[in-house]
Amino acid sequence: MKIGIIGAGNIGRVLALRWVEREHKVLIGNSRGPDTLAKVASETGAKPAELADVVRGAAVIVVTIPEKKVLNLPADLFSDVPETTVVIDTGNYYPRERDGRIEGIESGMMKSAWVAQQIRRPVIKAFNNNIYAAHLRDLGKPEGTPGRVVLPVSGDNADAKAVVMQLVNEMGFDPVDNGGIDDSWRQQPGTPVFNREAAEGRSREGGADSQAAMEWHRQEPRQLRSPRMKPRGDGPFKTRRRVVEAGVLSRARCCRTDVRPAG
Repeated sequence: MKIGIIGAGNIGRVLALRWVEREHKVLIGNSRGPDTLAKVASETGAKPAELADVVRGAAVIVVTIPEKKVLNLPADLFSDVPETTVVIDTGNYYPRERDGRIEGIESGMMKSAWVAQQIRRPVIKAFNNNIYAAHLRDLGKPEGTPGRVVLPVSGDNADAKAVVMQLVNEMGFDPVDNGGIDDSWRQQPGTPVFNREAAEGRSREGGADSQAAMEWHRQEPRQLRSPRMKPRGDGPFKTRRRVVEAGVLSRARCCRTDVRPAG
């Protein structure tokens, strides 16, 4: 399978490395051009390319760049990409630390829905939520191994989501269907599953019951937010929020962004 990766940061490099190992043809590109990616090529086996070549003919395209840089992608980058091409979004929104304020997301649009709007292609949300790049590189286990880490996948197209879930499985993790793209808030920073891969986010009995291992999947936004936590700032994403997952976690790690407002 030809896979094109837009972005050569930590996640992009690990994805490239693992997919090359599984004999996929992987092209990788960034905004500075292929001449800057010689080290990435030697470390991963992926082929550096111009962004136009990264997306051309790819069965799967991964967008793994900071949110603010999505706006800098060439306007016509996806114009000739077939509708059948699977596009994966791995990003998270950090307005204070990195991205600045993005009005569409601040006003309540799901982060991946905003990315899809910018590139004019539907996306599948994966590889963003509960795993560091080093863990993505090192914690994969053969299918059926007890204690395999669970990774949620969100998207509206069942066929595209199935492709991504297979890629997750190939990397050594148990994929779990997190629903549509509007449900992707459940795997964003500030929710109980975020960065929980070493604890409650693991699948049970080698993946036999990975859906049950993600009980947060069925919770509503208002059930995951503490009623005692009042927002600060002028937007739903410019605040640190405490989140509660009934029956699984007593208190989650606070985060400044990406918790969908209740109501």
